Amino acid sequence: MTDLNLFNIFGYLAALCMVMGYLPQAIHTIRTRQTDAIALPTFLLMGFGALFFIVQGFLSAPVNWPLVITNFITGTCSAIVFGIKIYNDYFRKPRR
Repeated sequence: MTDLNLFNIFGYLAALCMVMGYLPQAIHTIRTRQTDAIALPTFLLMGFGALFFIVQGFLSAPVNWPLVITNFITGTCSAIVFGIKIYNDYFRKPRR
């Protein structure tokens, strides 16, 4: 097996692990709308990190598709969780 094939295999395995790590939290948050235990800065920074990885993936030659696709999915999950968290914290809950 060449280094390039091994490189791609590890890229796709990392992509699979990242997506499978993000999806349960996003699905749980979408279903329950419970965000009390979620740290707002964490999902904001994760979303920005995903965005920067997408840009890096497109700037690679050739385009690093595992990096782009994975971070598009995880960035979308982060944005959804972030949006629900903002709604719950600032628009839904009564002010103290």
